[in-house]
Amino acid sequence: MTDANEQAPGILDVPIGLAASGMRREFDSLGDVDVPADRYWGAQTQRSLEHFSIGNDLMPKEVSNMNVNEVISNRCIQLVGGTLGSQVPVHPNDDVNMGQSSNDTFPTAMHIAAYTMAMDTTIPALRRLCDAIGRNAAKWADVVKIGRTHLEDATPMTVGQEWSGYAGALEDAIAEVEHATHGLLKLAMGGTAVGTGLNAPAGFGEEVAAQIASMTGAPFQTAANKFTALGTLDRMVRAHAGLKAAAVTLFKIANDLRWLGSGPRTGIGELIFPANEPGSSIMPGKVNPTQAEAMLMVAIQVIASDVAVTMGGAEGNLELNTFRPILISNYLHSALILADMCDHFRMFMVEGTRLNEAKLKENIDRSVMMVTALSPVIGYQQAAAISHYAIAHDLTLKQAALAKGVSEELFDRVVDPLAMTSPGRRGHRPGQA
Repeated sequence: MTDANEQAPGILDVPIGLAASGMRREFDSLGDVDVPADRYWGAQTQRSLEHFSIGNDLMPKEVSNMNVNEVISNRCIQLVGGTLGSQVPVHPNDDVNMGQSSNDTFPTAMHIAAYTMAMDTTIPALRRLCDAIGRNAAKWADVVKIGRTHLEDATPMTVGQEWSGYAGALEDAIAEVEHATHGLLKLAMGGTAVGTGLNAPAGFGEEVAAQIASMTGAPFQTAANKFTALGTLDRMVRAHAGLKAAAVTLFKIANDLRWLGSGPRTGIGELIFPANEPGSSIMPGKVNPTQAEAMLMVAIQVIASDVAVTMGGAEGNLELNTFRPILISNYLHSALILADMCDHFRMFMVEGTRLNEAKLKENIDRSVMMVTALSPVIGYQQAAAISHYAIAHDLTLKQAALAKGVSEELFDRVVDPLAMTSPGRRGHRPGQA
């Protein structure tokens, strides 16, 4: 540390980077450590690299950790012409980390990184997808199709109604993600080691939160109870649960679309997807719903990650939850792949999807579940008999109804596909926009 009576050193105009080779000697409270000479980090970071070289996973670059203190220290030393690794005149603990602890800085960085990722990347991508689905719902508002329950034919609805259900589900999911994400606005900074604020000046947590809010433009505040902020990861667990819930919604939508587009000849075949790439190395001309399949895999990954987040959150032992790395790694990964997948699913599938109107009309003409409209008029038992007769003899519903004594005038007046999708609507031809 520089003595108060000493003149502060001048700042050199030195670009970021170290043109050195080989190793340099750094030290910490445990002793000396050799560090690559072309890197800014110090002894503690080097120890971590050696002791935790597990697989190919790295700490997400969005999060602050002890490495930052050492990097800032050596960069400052470089700017004043000092010797890297000397920790003079800027010490990683006494100067850079002064009044702080990794126990409150790391969860603070986690909240900032997660909140920023969700608000700037994930939620906007979810909204773009929701809007695109909503546009299709409006475009196909009057196109009649057969609904399905239990994977079996049901009563008519419009394609627009079906897609409005998807849009509504995504709107609910977005609201939940927003609500859960707002819990991350409470910051642990100022709790230092165990939540008491030891070694931090009075008002430190409040001042830091205010500065972070000013820098980010987000309404961050200091956590009211620092013992909660350090001892638990509950807000992170709830935030990831919001992402998981959105993944469940996205899974349902993508799965529905790939089934509705199955075919082209022997599946449901109501939707026609863009041909983004050849679908088979052996079957020429095959096109697969790969964007929907990719969405399903992303959703599965997010749902699986939520198990790791949940278990990590449960490991809040006494005054500190030390499982923070696995939570922030999984959260940022989930938030990013959800965002990317929503944009790809929107651009390469949803926005280019077309209707197979001939198939929609054929399904309407052959459906027997529209007999439901006759039930209040002729009774459930007679309507059921007509339905079974049509299926047994491979007849249209109208042919079966006429054979069972229903007048053509009554049938045409009561069995109106579009009218069955909404009260008061009459006279619209199936499959026509």
